[in-house]
Amino acid sequence: MLKQSLSQKLLQKLSPQQIQLMKLLQLPTIALEQRIKEEMEVNPALEEGAPEDVDEDTQQDEDEVPELEEGVEVNESEENKKDEFDNTADDDIRERTDDDFDVDDYITDEDIPYYKTSANNTSPDDERTEVPYGSSVTFQETLLAQLGMVALNDKQMQMAKHLIGSLDEDGYLRRDLNSIVNDLAFTQNLDTNADELLLVLQVIQTFDPPGVGARNLQECLLLQLQRKSSSKPVNRAIEIIKNYMDEFSKKHFEKIARLMNIPDEYLKEAMNEILKLNPRPGGDISAETKSVQHIVPDFIITNNVGQLELTLNSRNAPDLRINREYNEMMEGYAKSKKQDRSQKEAILYLKQKIDSAKWFIDAIRQRQATLLHTMQAIMNYQKEYFLEGDERLLKPMILKDIADVVGLDISTVSRVANSKYVQTPFGTFLIKTFFSEGMATDSGEEVSTREVKKILSDAIEGEDKKKPLPDDRLAKILKDKGYNVARRTIAKYREQLNIPVARLRKEF
Repeated sequence: MLKQSLSQKLLQKLSPQQIQLMKLLQLPTIALEQRIKEEMEVNPALEEGAPEDVDEDTQQDEDEVPELEEGVEVNESEENKKDEFDNTADDDIRERTDDDFDVDDYITDEDIPYYKTSANNTSPDDERTEVPYGSSVTFQETLLAQLGMVALNDKQMQMAKHLIGSLDEDGYLRRDLNSIVNDLAFTQNLDTNADELLLVLQVIQTFDPPGVGARNLQECLLLQLQRKSSSKPVNRAIEIIKNYMDEFSKKHFEKIARLMNIPDEYLKEAMNEILKLNPRPGGDISAETKSVQHIVPDFIITNNVGQLELTLNSRNAPDLRINREYNEMMEGYAKSKKQDRSQKEAILYLKQKIDSAKWFIDAIRQRQATLLHTMQAIMNYQKEYFLEGDERLLKPMILKDIADVVGLDISTVSRVANSKYVQTPFGTFLIKTFFSEGMATDSGEEVSTREVKKILSDAIEGEDKKKPLPDDRLAKILKDKGYNVARRTIAKYREQLNIPVARLRKEF
């Protein structure tokens, strides 16, 4: 049996403006600039420049900026108000019935030739702001250039090009030769075998940089040592890499000296020759072709005679405004009493674009206010650190601590801290690195885990490299200083700091 009933419900929804604001909030400075450019491309009503004075009817109240909280409740009445506003605008259009209105009178001519609007009044002394573009040669192109100077037949040349294309960015050939034989047969219909392929590979291994084309680290080091002038230290280094590679990788120097029956002085000379080698022969050339990502700080903290001052990067606060021509066109439509169908569509299009531009400008302003409010709370919470720059002064701080101070949701604080950098007198840091868990010392004081990591790093840096400190010894050192840390925790912190185990930190 069908039944109808009327009921009211309170729902939690995110409006499109709130979603837009959340997406803008998590963008770093460089990504924000790109996002603004994209918005200006799709919305001609938005342009760069300082805001102009507009009528109160077209000025949106800043108090109407949507809040960022994800738990905002949007009830049914608010949605009805929006629909009622749109319907009222349509009714106003229908009521105007007088003079004809030509849309072309309000649209600028975009077909004006470029030469009529350009001015050639620059001089050689003017400052140029163009970004220079550098050209570089890739790792494979360097090898192909050397391949052209080697006498090979057509079949060998085809095999050599395939081998060069199979090298990774470090200059190693990671694939098995038999697999490459199958690749050549299926992709290029080239019949060959592993022996023929090895001969071509040996030719490539004579190219620069030394060690290129190696199939493992041992072969890479041997190729470089064999290029050196023959001497006793070099010959001993070749013997170590060829016969005692496992012991060398584990830094068992005493065992190597005993097996080779040589004094420590001779072993040290051989080790010095090995340490001069490059384990990544292709890495230097490959790094030149990679794009370098520059860090642009979102915030700047300065110490003004003991007083911390926080400023937002000006690139985070661009000047945006509504296109003046669009406002004038909108006013013209409002004064017109007669509207046909095309003019109704035009005014609805204008209204949509202007509203979208207003929402975007308000979202940018709300983003600036939220960023400053949150970073101000972080700066005040870690004031001692930002004054001194000593990591041991960092307090334990989690997202909830800052969320409680600023009155925002934890996810909002997370978006602010994500991918944002702050410039301080002691360097530029990722904001999320200031968040850390806490632990209690023997005296009951709460300290940050970053402070423990700093002490651990200092202890490892000052150790005797001939006898590095194992994890249990490091745990005892921290315990003597009042930090009761287990050995497995020491291992976890050491891995987070990218510090190898004691055996691999050993130096001869």
